Amino acid sequence: MSKYVLVINPGSTSTKIAVYRDEEPILEKTIIHPTAQIQQFKIISSQHTFRKQMILDFLEEHQFDIHQLDAVCGRGGILRPLTSGTYIINDLMIKELKLALRGEHACNLGAIIADEIAQSLNIPAYTVDPVVVDEMEDIARISGMPIIERQSIFHALNHKAIARRACHDVAKRYEDLNLIIVHMGGGISVAAHRHGRVVDVNDSLDGDGPMSPERSGTVPMGPLYKMCFSGQYTLDEVIKMNHGKGGLVAYLGSADAREIVKRIHEGDMYAKLIYDAMIYQIGKEIGAVSTIFCGAVDYIILTGGLAHDEYVTTQLKKCTQFIAPVLIYPGENELLSLAQGAMRVLNHQETPKNYE
Repeated sequence: MSKYVLVINPGSTSTKIAVYRDEEPILEKTIIHPTAQIQQFKIISSQHTFRKQMILDFLEEHQFDIHQLDAVCGRGGILRPLTSGTYIINDLMIKELKLALRGEHACNLGAIIADEIAQSLNIPAYTVDPVVVDEMEDIARISGMPIIERQSIFHALNHKAIARRACHDVAKRYEDLNLIIVHMGGGISVAAHRHGRVVDVNDSLDGDGPMSPERSGTVPMGPLYKMCFSGQYTLDEVIKMNHGKGGLVAYLGSADAREIVKRIHEGDMYAKLIYDAMIYQIGKEIGAVSTIFCGAVDYIILTGGLAHDEYVTTQLKKCTQFIAPVLIYPGENELLSLAQGAMRVLNHQETPKNYE
């Protein structure tokens, strides 16, 4: 018998939702939230009732009976470090997400909304591979300053889903391969997947690693701390320079790669320089990660929204294919990844984990 799962993926100005019958989407929608609408809420967690109602209104509008649902699955938020897997959303998880103990981000709303809808229907609520999946080796945590430890916050959901998909396509086991997976979206994460575990990855939330459309990436420390203590900027302004208003946005006023590529085609050489610099930094990070495997890399996998851009993927292949074959899986496929995680539990292929 078919299983029905509602999946919810909140972003800063949108909420992506879908209803899956097994692994087939039968309803799908990106609900856009204008900035003026979002700014009415002082904290992100207070948006959950407003966003939940918009989801329920959409389902009612399309005459979908929510009592058909077997589960609800929301994108995971910024929790304490976890191992990879599908998690039951419990009271402790909801409490920590509402308090935003490890940071405020729209992804925190996924589990909160999923739990409220599921409780009203007396069905389970899950989250899959939250952004805090942590499989890093101890040596990768050392930063150079004892009071600061490198942390694992990255696009774990898409990394893990694409790893499974790519391994299926090449007819090999994830647990047998060394992979470098590069998620390229508003933030960019470059991870070393050693035999099924992400043993090292840049912190893509706080802007570590390559410059991206919205994040500064790693910047020289000296000028940064002098700027921080110059008295010219508030903490909030510096944070936004790092993520939200860093990277392409800071240089070019836009995070939309399509717009920037159009400007390049129209002869904007400065836009080309900055775009090429981002690609250069991604390639450089891939090269650095390859040393973790002493060069014994089976595949490099490019994914995320920027992987749709042939210019980006061609340039990255040119500078990295000497390391390993390059596979390309455009887009983030996060809704399907959430649905598949819930389906694995519903079909008794995976045992859900508890957050504790």
